[in-house]
Amino acid sequence: MSLLFYMKIYKIENKTMVVICDEEILGKVFKEGDVVLNISPTFYGGEKVDVDKIIEMVNIADIVVLSGKRIINELAKRGLTIEEYALKVEDQLHIQIIKEVYE
Repeated sequence: MSLLFYMKIYKIENKTMVVICDEEILGKVFKEGDVVLNISPTFYGGEKVDVDKIIEMVNIADIVVLSGKRIINELAKRGLTIEEYALKVEDQLHIQIIKEVYE
């Protein structure tokens, strides 16, 4: 059985924000120094999806928030993000992608 990801879609004015996390870290909090990465079910807890659905949504979203080693690794393998640019908190990774959202 392959592991899935949680994905939630937000509409902000006429923009789309997609937030995604590895399913096994939903509800956990990671801390390192003053940095806190809270994988809140309220924010991230949407639909359980596979990587193909995530790729589809990342390609059309204006803003993408990614948390988790697995999802960032999967998207980096496909050239959609760069793992080395991720914020590392404990053993987890976090990246925000903001496409041109203002005209």
